[in-house]
Amino acid sequence: MSETGASAPVAPSPSAEPTDAAAPATRLVLIGAGGRMGTQILRQLSAMPMLRLTGAVVSQRGALGCDAGEQAGIHRTGVALSATLPPLLPEADVAVDFSTAAAAPANLAACAAAGVPLLIGTTGLSPDLQAPLAAAARRIALLVAPNTSLGVTVLMEAVRRIAQALPLSFDIEVIETHHRHKRDAPSGTALALAGAAAEGRGQSLAAHACFSRSQRGAQRADGQIGFAVIRGGDGVGEHRVLFLGDGERVSLSHEVTDRAVFARGALLAARWLARQPPGRYRMSDVLS
Repeated sequence: MSETGASAPVAPSPSAEPTDAAAPATRLVLIGAGGRMGTQILRQLSAMPMLRLTGAVVSQRGALGCDAGEQAGIHRTGVALSATLPPLLPEADVAVDFSTAAAAPANLAACAAAGVPLLIGTTGLSPDLQAPLAAAARRIALLVAPNTSLGVTVLMEAVRRIAQALPLSFDIEVIETHHRHKRDAPSGTALALAGAAAEGRGQSLAAHACFSRSQRGAQRADGQIGFAVIRGGDGVGEHRVLFLGDGERVSLSHEVTDRAVFARGALLAARWLARQPPGRYRMSDVLS
């Protein structure tokens, strides 16, 4: 279901839908091709013939003009790395953005203007981007995913349902661990998990989030959703959600050992998103 709340158009019958084997490859433009996630996506593309790279954008000047595949340490793709997104969009069915939060507004505007569906996997987005995101979703299919792991997608739904089912007397804590170089804290995934818990309770996360307990003598407030952030080493990502009651607790966790899971999930979501009408979508829509 789209997040816009609008009624989705009736899907054609399965017999009218082309199978993946019969359908033409989805043309994809990758934004942030020189980063960690961009490199992983380029490496995973070779295993997904239903997707075809037609453009790749990087911010590193020294890489401009190089072959995207060779830059990622794989075979030649025939796609040269570019600094500019708009000229690449006429040949794209979908764009995937794993660049930076600072570049996200311009990338969003370019895709909306070109009518190209967009998946944003960049985290740390400014709250000021919410209005442009809503406006863009009226023109294109838009998916903002702080985490494109299929396992985390299922975890978020489990958190939402458990929060809805348990009484408010259960305290909720979100604990996350990432490598020392991660810039945003809490992680986008931790915020999304806490948001799922708040949604399950019918609450506003902004009104109930607790990011620090450094004040002395401050007891836990009712309904509070707490965060604990760990940064160190080279861990890809670990998230844990605790529901703490009197005499019992429920613990849900997810750990990533290979960054490739995010790339595979993003590519599957991009393939799906390219076929959707304008609207705001979640990773859970991809699985459903």
